[in-house]
Amino acid sequence: GAQVGTFQLQQPQAKVSVTAGQTLTLTCTTSGSGPIGPVKWLKGWGSGNETVYDQTGTFPRVTRAVNGSNTDFTIHVRDVRPEDVGTYYCVKFRKLLNGDDEVFQHGRGTVVSLHETALVPGMVAAAVVLCFLLLLGLFIALCMYRRKRRGEAESQCLARPAAGGSFLPIPLRCCAGTPSTPRLVPTASSFCTPSSKEDNDIHYADLQPLPAAPRGSRSPGTACSEYASVRGAAK
Repeated sequence: GAQVGTFQLQQPQAKVSVTAGQTLTLTCTTSGSGPIGPVKWLKGWGSGNETVYDQTGTFPRVTRAVNGSNTDFTIHVRDVRPEDVGTYYCVKFRKLLNGDDEVFQHGRGTVVSLHETALVPGMVAAAVVLCFLLLLGLFIALCMYRRKRRGEAESQCLARPAAGGSFLPIPLRCCAGTPSTPRLVPTASSFCTPSSKEDNDIHYADLQPLPAAPRGSRSPGTACSEYASVRGAAK
């Protein structure tokens, strides 16, 4: 910074890049004794400049780094926006007899720019994991849908023989008994019951549903039966 007498103003930052929405810090310090007058921050230079900070004004987004300091005039600008891009100057003013402020000394200026948010490795990893979970969910849903469709198709195939009036053969094995009086043991859809110990007959019931009888052949007053019973003489 420039130096007049014993007073010196330092604005060390030449360029500052910040992300939109973050806080911008502009550094300015003074040393030595100078004339009576405020220190301000201006955006731009010349007739089109804008006062960013004044010791007597109110600026909602701007705060002092060290409140009440007479040597540290560093400021923080919160919630940086695209319109905040520009060149900022720390300026020492001298108070004139008529009450006006005259520029006494100023810094070299700090160029402020915005940069895009870079994708950090953590964000990339989170995106990859999210995509993997979505694909896994779609794969599971597809497998469940295909299994459901396969089950429906198998159910239809099993129902077709009954609708056509035929049954699948049911394997039988002998019930416990004497060698001369064998008994049939049912499978999951059949059972057998001997009427008594002396009875040589075998009762076998098939629990599969009977096909529906033609309407024209049913005699009046006859109810449909859901079971078939077969009796045979034991040998």
